[in-house]
Amino acid sequence: MDTTQSGLATAPLGHEELARIDAYWRAANYLTVGQIYLLDNPLLRESLRPEHIKPRLLGHWGTSPGLSLIYAHLNRCITARGLDMIYVTGPGHGGPAIVANTWLEGTYPELHPSVNHSEEGMKQLFRQFSFPGGIPSHVAAEVPGSIHEGGELGYALSHAYGAAFDNPDLTVACVVGDGEAETGPLAGSWFSNVFLNPVSDGTVLPILHLNGYKIANPTIFARISDEDRMSFFRGVGYEPFLVEGDDPESVHQLMAATLDACFDRIAEIRADARRSANGKPVRPRWPMVILRTPKGWTGPAEVDGVPVAGTWRAHQVPLSGVRTNPEHLEMLEAWMRSYRPEELFDATGKPAAEILDLHPEGAQRMSANPHANGGLLLRDLVLPDYREYGQETEGHGRTTGEATKVLGKWLRDVISANPDRFRLFGPDEVESNRLGAAFETTDRQWQADIYPTDEHQAPHGRVMEALSEHLCEGWLEGYLLTGRHGLFTSYEAFIHIVDSMFNQHAKWLDSSAAIPWRRPIASLNYLLSSHVWRQDHNGFSHQDPGFIDHVMNKKADIVRVYLPPDANTLLSTMDHCLRSRQYVNVVVAGKQPALQYTSMDEAVRHCERGLGIWEWASTDGGQSPDVVLACAGDAPTLEVLAAADILRQALPRLRVRVVNVVDLMRLQPETEHPHGLGDREFDTIFTSDKPVLFAFHGYPTLIHRLTYRRTNHDNIHVRGYKEEGTTTTPFDMVMLNDLDRFRLVIDVIDRVPGLGENAAGLRQRMEDARHAAREHTRTHGEDLPDVAEWQWPH
Repeated sequence: MDTTQSGLATAPLGHEELARIDAYWRAANYLTVGQIYLLDNPLLRESLRPEHIKPRLLGHWGTSPGLSLIYAHLNRCITARGLDMIYVTGPGHGGPAIVANTWLEGTYPELHPSVNHSEEGMKQLFRQFSFPGGIPSHVAAEVPGSIHEGGELGYALSHAYGAAFDNPDLTVACVVGDGEAETGPLAGSWFSNVFLNPVSDGTVLPILHLNGYKIANPTIFARISDEDRMSFFRGVGYEPFLVEGDDPESVHQLMAATLDACFDRIAEIRADARRSANGKPVRPRWPMVILRTPKGWTGPAEVDGVPVAGTWRAHQVPLSGVRTNPEHLEMLEAWMRSYRPEELFDATGKPAAEILDLHPEGAQRMSANPHANGGLLLRDLVLPDYREYGQETEGHGRTTGEATKVLGKWLRDVISANPDRFRLFGPDEVESNRLGAAFETTDRQWQADIYPTDEHQAPHGRVMEALSEHLCEGWLEGYLLTGRHGLFTSYEAFIHIVDSMFNQHAKWLDSSAAIPWRRPIASLNYLLSSHVWRQDHNGFSHQDPGFIDHVMNKKADIVRVYLPPDANTLLSTMDHCLRSRQYVNVVVAGKQPALQYTSMDEAVRHCERGLGIWEWASTDGGQSPDVVLACAGDAPTLEVLAAADILRQALPRLRVRVVNVVDLMRLQPETEHPHGLGDREFDTIFTSDKPVLFAFHGYPTLIHRLTYRRTNHDNIHVRGYKEEGTTTTPFDMVMLNDLDRFRLVIDVIDRVPGLGENAAGLRQRMEDARHAAREHTRTHGEDLPDVAEWQWPH
């Protein structure tokens, strides 16, 4: 079997260097076990007693020895080669191992002085791990050097590549667990090397940690043949190097030789690429490492008569009854003493000199690298004045434009002005979502073959497109977390694919905001187009506005949702989002030709307010209205205005107030969200006792969730998407969901006191109009001209 090991040095480590690396590794393992088990007696100055043990044993031992082995050897490479490197931990559940390494490097004590290099500091290190008031058991934001939580598996490699883009001097070592490698997102991430430019981007070194087991099952990569496994990784473009064994000395030597070969090969790839930068692009075969060592290596071989080390039983806590079972307690002590702590720490608890000499210094430490605290490196975007890109309008609701197409011209120049810190991400939908102007200044980055018939594919570009929402999201998150800016554009219905990734990133932002040494990063910005109301041609599968609901479940300090009704409000909104920090901003905007309602000056003021009365569409004359017609979203806005027009003509004495909402958070009370309206102001706009008919882009229940505490909530009636869809016409879509202008007029008649009996004829005409519109679509396959071509008449 060819394992890509021919030509490796047989023993690159001298006796002293081997001893130092092994001591460092043993120290990390000792500290890892201590975090899982101990409350007290950190240096084992006396025999362990039950009161020294934590009441709840939490943590994951199985992956930890491998993580620390990798960490120790990467430190050697950083020191020897002057590398700028961060460490992405796919098996983030191996948190105690990474914490142990950050403590040994001295970064953790610098940030947490009470957890210093002393016996008391070690005790605090052990006590705080996965303990009330302490730190999580996973590699969370609290762990210095991390950009990746790892509690939910599958995203490590896409984060690593995102960190490498536009970071030509950065190396990202990415450990992928063999269980994690079975997830869909990770499986797609191997192809990220197709997008990595060896001249302008950094290096990703994937390390598949092959220890054989998940929680209770073997892993696929561990049980397929060696030939198939190596063929797989060659097939996706890597040069795999195998390190395997269970004898520490031989594994240390092989790991050192392998990493030397990998970094020599990386240097060669980058040098060759720079020499031929102006020639035909050649996709390099980047090295990767497959590390095959036993699960729970160096831990108990057998517990209660069953094998543990090298099996799935080592995944979490190998000895579970330590507090109550004297035999387990004795085994734990023997396990910890097997690392010979008296050689690793001096009498005060400080790591021995040979251990401290192994790791790099200052910002070269992986736990102190500023790329892993991206806010330290974040630079503001150079943003052109969006006002100069505005859609010219003739009055209100009489000019047609394409909102995202207008935005695309501004984004084109954002890309030009920020060639090293802004990228546009999307799953093959940048052109589809009418942002094609970006290709006037850049291309899609692509390192694979390019055919003469291809358009906008090049080795270097600012647009990142792969038909995987997971991959785009992961790339963007890694890019943001290391101090850059970006925008993710997607079809609205399919952004749900990354629901869980959004969850994890939002939680990271929330946690990191409370950590003093974590600096704010650029916001995660979503632009959702091809939305529910204009997916009439693609049908039911493409009709889902529920991502907004999902986002709104997160903390108010983190999330923002915007529904600009036209091109100018979209420009203003996006400028605000790209300037913001530490948020998740969701912007929903249409791409199809649609009426434009605001001049640029009006759009700026309207977006600053977040919501407001459109006096030009209202008939209340500034007095108390009989009814409020509210809207949020471009299609609901159109239907509300058309309904207001019908009411103006048919019921000229009815006082109608039209309110448009751009910033959905304005509907919440100020006590619930920083953008929220106070009750007095809310009542001033929406009234405290009049019917409010709210036409909403998404599911109606969300508006009720946001307004349930308001004085007039019982009078708020919401029309929105109610899961009625098919392949049909735009107007038939809104009729299917009772959001159409005729239905809204009927709602006004039914809900304004005293109006019903005086407007019975109008109500009947509205029912007839709905019937006629439906018949027309069924006969002609398109909407009635009077509906499709409607404009605001005044």
